[in-house]
Amino acid sequence: MRQPYTDKELIRLLGDDSERAIVLLFEAYYSYICKAVYKIIPDAVLVEDLAQEVFLELWRKRAQLRITTSLKAYLRRAAVNKALNYIRDERVKLTDESRAPEIRAKQAGALERMEAEELQAVIDRAVDSLPDRCRIIFVLSRFEDRTYKEIAEQLGISVKTVENQISKALRTLREQLGPYFGQTL
Repeated sequence: MRQPYTDKELIRLLGDDSERAIVLLFEAYYSYICKAVYKIIPDAVLVEDLAQEVFLELWRKRAQLRITTSLKAYLRRAAVNKALNYIRDERVKLTDESRAPEIRAKQAGALERMEAEELQAVIDRAVDSLPDRCRIIFVLSRFEDRTYKEIAEQLGISVKTVENQISKALRTLREQLGPYFGQTL
């Protein structure tokens, strides 16, 4: 079925606050976004929630929206980022809950907490700066504790590709984070 509007027309309609635009975008790209998220998080219910959040954010940011790539590429990037952010946030939540007694017992000083938050922000930016495929593989490996074989099967790539992408990610992160540790890691 031919989409009645081009991507440029849909973006223009969206910027003009046309609710019809978000409905058309949803109809055209929902399953595509679900597939992109499912490759990272193979949980059908969660995939649907995250895909819907992508469209909700698109609607909220419609006035500031500046899409320089194709609409499909923009939505894929938004979906991948949404999935990776979900994984990161869940990981942080689990870590915080499991360490709550330890954290309360030590009650680190305000300066130490600020430094830790700043370092975490630097690490998050460094991970976010990785190319899409590299970042997805790195997050699945390090934050989801998946084996290289599991990642390869999930993404439909070879284990060697996973190894290469992890090496690339670690090399990039060492370069970016080395100055924060006073050395090259």
